[in-house]
Amino acid sequence: MIDDIVVVPSGAIRRDTDTPSSIRFRAGGSAANTAAWLGSLGTSVDFVGLVAEADLARHGGILAANGVRPHLVGHPALPTGTIVVIVDDQQRAMLTERGANAEFDGDLVTDDLLAGATVLHLTGHTVFGVGDPLSIENLVTRARALGVEVAVDPGSAGYLADHGVDTFQRVFAGATMLFPSLDEGRALTGLDDPDEVALALGAGGALVVMTMGINGVVVAQSGTISRVASVPASVVDPTGAGDAFTAGFLEEWVRTRNADAAAAAGARVAAVSVTVVGGRPA
Repeated sequence: MIDDIVVVPSGAIRRDTDTPSSIRFRAGGSAANTAAWLGSLGTSVDFVGLVAEADLARHGGILAANGVRPHLVGHPALPTGTIVVIVDDQQRAMLTERGANAEFDGDLVTDDLLAGATVLHLTGHTVFGVGDPLSIENLVTRARALGVEVAVDPGSAGYLADHGVDTFQRVFAGATMLFPSLDEGRALTGLDDPDEVALALGAGGALVVMTMGINGVVVAQSGTISRVASVPASVVDPTGAGDAFTAGFLEEWVRTRNADAAAAAGARVAAVSVTVVGGRPA
């Protein structure tokens, strides 16, 4: 769980003086954003995460308002994670403090919760900088043993570069679906061509749905490639577009098992998400 501070400067940032800007405070966090969009689409969804003790009611209420059942743990010492997002047209710079997220443990997701689930969605943020990556690996194993699909968003090409891909690949080896951006896919494979990247990521059998912004989506399934176009939109803030895409995809996927239709649904939700400030439904 994250508190986003979204900054949209009126022009080029001027050093050592003021730059007039729009500054908005929004609830965020990749997995929480996806949960909120899923809830707004009418999907039954639970979210497990950590915040500062003082923020339990606030963040729980925000999730519930989007139709999400929150299962939040309050940390007595660490603050809620915070990201300052500086928006420059369709590009962003993000300054991150993980806060209580650094204490996330896979055991927080109980077998009772998993038993009622169709898909467990995780992000790479759950293993980068946490105390016990093995607990996330065990969570993936527990989910698969219960017949639950595991969807993973790598989360950040920067974190992959900082921490290496080996841990990510080990922890999420059991994933059935991968939702990388093109940059994340390149970081994970060392390849450049989008089709080659997607096929390499799916070589182990996972369904790969790789987003490429305005250039659409590459879907790799059982060694075959298809492409789905993006949906034009007037971009206000691209923060969380990938999270919204994942929500739209999963909502369609659990009903139809049609990857191309699900990717098109994800593109429609992503197009809505970029018209509002922040990564959650307006």
